[in-house]
Amino acid sequence: MCLSSCTSTAPRFGEKGYSEQGKASYYARKFQGRKMANGDKYRRGKLTAAHKELPFGTKVKVTNLQTNKTVKVKITDRGPFVRGRIIDLSEAAAKRVGMMDAGVAPVKMKVIKSAKTE
Repeated sequence: MCLSSCTSTAPRFGEKGYSEQGKASYYARKFQGRKMANGDKYRRGKLTAAHKELPFGTKVKVTNLQTNKTVKVKITDRGPFVRGRIIDLSEAAAKRVGMMDAGVAPVKMKVIKSAKTE
């Protein structure tokens, strides 16, 4: 007898294990202190990111496919709104994955913790 746990379906959008591949960019310094979509102020030293649709509070692991460096960030904002880009990283996160000079890098993003539902 096989219950639903026996099926091997891919994780749904926003669930732990869900992943996307595309390009990442990072916030320019001029955004320091500006209000993000979640209401908090952007701090370039924090490990945060923007995604078009993932719920605020979702934690994701981002891997730079050129350097193989990874960083864990929390979704706190909306964006990027440039075709082909899937995530906008804070400056601190961009440094961790080694993309400061390039500005844009190919990445894999994987949800490691779903946002808390209230």
